[in-house]
Amino acid sequence: QVQLVESGGGLVQAGGSLRLSCAASGIIFSMGWYRQAPGKERELVATVTLGGSTNYADSVRGRFTISRDNAKNMVYLQMNSLKPEDTAVYLCYASGVLKRDYWGQGTQVTVSS
Repeated sequence: QVQLVESGGGLVQAGGSLRLSCAASGIIFSMGWYRQAPGKERELVATVTLGGSTNYADSVRGRFTISRDNAKNMVYLQMNSLKPEDTAVYLCYASGVLKRDYWGQGTQVTVSS
């Protein structure tokens, strides 16, 4: 069983930066971040494979950077040049054995204008 615990959310002004962290227990392969704003569907933010290949949503490419530390079973999301439209609950994601999907509880990111 995989458990994911996020940290690092908060309130920041537009143009500011935040760094999210997610600690995972268990055997995991791909990891990533999704987000869900009120009244909107959950959307992909960024993912990173076990080998380090990354994928980003067009809306965050160039502003956000995903990275992972395989030795610590952690994934990070560095968010720069934040915009009010980045406001959402950010959820850590991991793909485990037999391609089972796991989700964290989520951490709130609020960007004020």
